[in-house]
Amino acid sequence: MSPPVSKIVRKVVENEEEVIRELGALIEKLSNEYINERGRFNIGLSGGSMIKFVCSGLPSIKTTWEKWSLFFCDERHVSFTDDDSTYRLYREGLVGNTPLTEEQFVIINPDLDVAAAAKDYEEKLRGSFPDSEWPSFDLLLLGMGPDGHTASLFPGHELLEEKSIWIAAISDSPKPPPCRVTMTFPVINNAKCCVFAMAGQGKADMVKRILGDGEALPSGMVKPVRGELIWILDKAAASKL
Repeated sequence: MSPPVSKIVRKVVENEEEVIRELGALIEKLSNEYINERGRFNIGLSGGSMIKFVCSGLPSIKTTWEKWSLFFCDERHVSFTDDDSTYRLYREGLVGNTPLTEEQFVIINPDLDVAAAAKDYEEKLRGSFPDSEWPSFDLLLLGMGPDGHTASLFPGHELLEEKSIWIAAISDSPKPPPCRVTMTFPVINNAKCCVFAMAGQGKADMVKRILGDGEALPSGMVKPVRGELIWILDKAAASKL
């Protein structure tokens, strides 16, 4: 049995616009708290609808942008010119629309094979979190797929049990593209705050299965043991709870 999450917060707002506003306010608050506390803010990003939420919400927040470092909870092992590249989409949405620069993103090396890319990305994280058994991110922004996966941790996959490495390679993703690198659950659950943000009726069934029924799916395995778990939902996504 894993330890219980220290604090779970569920926020239901009117619509997608309010989800974006609520998420932006939370990111602003946490970034300023950690920058004031230790002069740095470490955030992990995910793909899917989170890209739209973040790229829409961040330009209006007030923060010390140059103190940010941006990582990826998972990334597709594709060229940065590929439409599937999560980094490409964040770069296009944030660089130029906020003071963030490309150099602040900690990115994979897509020129390596996927196993080597995962090892290389772990080394980059270890450089950012020296002398740490597990990194402790200030904030991880997570998505939830229609099968309940989060990051690139899929139902029934052996990586759900990985407990020894920070970053894992996956070459048999059931959702294309097949090759990805992903944070493992010990990293995710060592974060100070994990956030799911979602909107729309299409999310309602899986939200119910995770939050209402407690089904043992990857998104339900997010349990930051010394941190906070926050779900930001619009009324449609929360409609079956």
